Amino acid sequence: MSNRQYEILIVEDNPGDLELITEFLEEQSVSLHIFHAKDFKECKNLLTVEKLAVNVILLDLSLPDKNGASLILEMMDISPDIPIIVLTGYADVRFSVNSLALGISDYLLKDDLSSSSLYKSILYSIERKKKSIELEESEKRYSNLFHLSPQPMWVYDLETLEFLDVNDAAIEHYGYNREEFMAMTIRDIRSEEDIPELEAAMLFIKNSDQNHFDGTFRNRKKSGEFIRLDIKANKIWFKNREANVVLATDITDRLNYIKAIENQNEKLKEIAWLQSHVVRAPVARLMSLVGLIKNYENTEEEQNELLDYILMSARELDDVIRSISNKTNKI
Repeated sequence: MSNRQYEILIVEDNPGDLELITEFLEEQSVSLHIFHAKDFKECKNLLTVEKLAVNVILLDLSLPDKNGASLILEMMDISPDIPIIVLTGYADVRFSVNSLALGISDYLLKDDLSSSSLYKSILYSIERKKKSIELEESEKRYSNLFHLSPQPMWVYDLETLEFLDVNDAAIEHYGYNREEFMAMTIRDIRSEEDIPELEAAMLFIKNSDQNHFDGTFRNRKKSGEFIRLDIKANKIWFKNREANVVLATDITDRLNYIKAIENQNEKLKEIAWLQSHVVRAPVARLMSLVGLIKNYENTEEEQNELLDYILMSARELDDVIRSISNKTNKI
């Protein structure tokens, strides 16, 4: 028994079968709202014109104006989000399997029908449809996140390493089109010398209990240009295959910038050493010469000689300063 109210549409042209189905339903549910259509035309009007919202449709396969597979296909077209349970008097196993393949939720024989079996089928069909819709919405959200991401993303098979999907950002960044990606494995975007690093990473991923993996790798674009990437990967099931979905961030420019900063630092260290060692010599000489002029009485000849030494030291200091200036301008 259930306290939930079910809105049920019965599509049935036989009054006796309609009465029997209604009795079965009323035995199980205390809160029930039943709608009835005697043929497909009336059913279509209820669902598409009157916008009738129901939890489940119980469908007789032999209606006066439509029957069989064509009836199922049209019902699926006008009510794709409502579970449909076929009720029929014909035990055709092949047709029942085909009907399920077309998208109906269940296939029940009227001769075997009971209140309990009908009630269980309704509950299971509603729950399966709900989960199916949730799964479709989840897959749609994943697809949007994946394909609209501005960062390169791809999915690859963990066993074969084949690409299973790539987004537009990856296609634009690497230069391969979708068909070329789908014909490659993740080995093909690496150089031979990087394969051992890839194999070590794959061994770690397969043996790890973690579902995510981070790392920095080198990849090769279609143009042959190598790029460095920050990789973030998560294990998923993709089309019944164990796979990894990868988000890749190109850090090549960032690493090149860091390398340039390191080179600049080395040159600044060289300049600092030059200032502390090379500049000190002419400065010390100038200070000594000034002291000789200031503290001692010198002849005119000695005075001129000391001034010549001062001029020579000043020129030496000027050369050192020019050298430092040239090195600084090159940084």
